[in-house]
Amino acid sequence: MSETPAELLRTAVRHDGARPFLTFYDDATGERVELSTTTFDNWVAKTAGFLTGGLAAEPGDRVALRLPAHWQALAWAAACWSAGVCVVLGDADDVQVAVAGPDAAAAAGSAPEVVGLALRPLGGRFTEPLPPGVTDYAVEVPGYPDHFAPLFPLDDAEPALDRSGAVHTLGGLADHARQRAEQLGAGPGGRLLVATDDLGTALVDALLVPLVTGGSAVLVRHEDPAGRARRMTAERVTAAA
Repeated sequence: MSETPAELLRTAVRHDGARPFLTFYDDATGERVELSTTTFDNWVAKTAGFLTGGLAAEPGDRVALRLPAHWQALAWAAACWSAGVCVVLGDADDVQVAVAGPDAAAAAGSAPEVVGLALRPLGGRFTEPLPPGVTDYAVEVPGYPDHFAPLFPLDDAEPALDRSGAVHTLGGLADHARQRAEQLGAGPGGRLLVATDDLGTALVDALLVPLVTGGSAVLVRHEDPAGRARRMTAERVTAAA
């Protein structure tokens, strides 16, 4: 079996697609979203379809994710890896697509294709018109299929995550995640609490680690530390990052 994130996600769906895979909290807004493995996989598939069909991204291309630690950002990263596209964190000029949050207007013109995410509850669209050259993700993505398959086999040696100059290949992401899981004490089938506002940390701890351990994650943005113990009990957390 391949050890790419896409294969690991498909394995998780086949094993038990109905179980919770990612639970997202934003303590600043009170938002809570829980996605089963199948639901997360559907978001990934639709996004990968939009990325390749709507934005013409190809294997080897680079996509800048200028997003906070958010469940939709994790879906975007998994979609990029499903399509053989490299996720770039931080400022970079050599990208084909830039994906930005609510301040997407500031990213207009920074890449050939710019996509804006309102990051509203339930994946809602922007309430105000976006400037020319910026596509509203929530408007475009629902029409794409719930399943995605790349047209060509993916190359495990291709860059998949460029995080401030540290580059991991598509085939190396799983090994990196296993090392991180060992550091965190995240055992097989465990539920990991990840409290962070940093997307790079969230991609590894809340997405890749659960994929390699067959577990799940609770991702908390703007965490209120006073509520941690209560949340860990309510969410049946077995380890915390």
